[in-house]
Amino acid sequence: MHALVVLFDEEADSAVRALWRGLGATSEFPPHVTWASATAIGPKVRAELAADLEHLWLPDLWLRTLGTSAESEPSLDLTAVVDAELLAVHSAIHDVLAGRVRNPTARHLPGSWTPRCTLLKGEPAEVSAAFAKVNPVPPIRARVRELSVLDTQTGGLSPLKKASTAPR
Repeated sequence: MHALVVLFDEEADSAVRALWRGLGATSEFPPHVTWASATAIGPKVRAELAADLEHLWLPDLWLRTLGTSAESEPSLDLTAVVDAELLAVHSAIHDVLAGRVRNPTARHLPGSWTPRCTLLKGEPAEVSAAFAKVNPVPPIRARVRELSVLDTQTGGLSPLKKASTAPR
């Protein structure tokens, strides 16, 4: 499985890792938000996406709301504030991916996507206890460091776009 993820600046990365430590959680991947996933995001699609990304500004994410998910494995997540700019960039990325990737994951498609950074996966009771332990969470401003393809089998990252160095 390949996931298109944004990785955070050092400050936000450290803040998420501190929450992981406080919960006794671990992750095989760095803190991130997944924007899309599919069985495969091949080299040709990656090149097209990288070219299109040159014209897009990747907005900062405000990780602010603590929530739970009961998908295949229950999780405690820190979700991002959603605004028109974030949704527009997400939609533009999916315009490039549409019809070019195999088996896209529905929960990451426009209209279904909740941008979130997973803090802990576990049994429902464990997730509930973790929620109580860290609630309330102070907001984390996550400046996007890069957009990469993450191979969830190997953990390998293939950067597509580094963050802009333009003043914010």
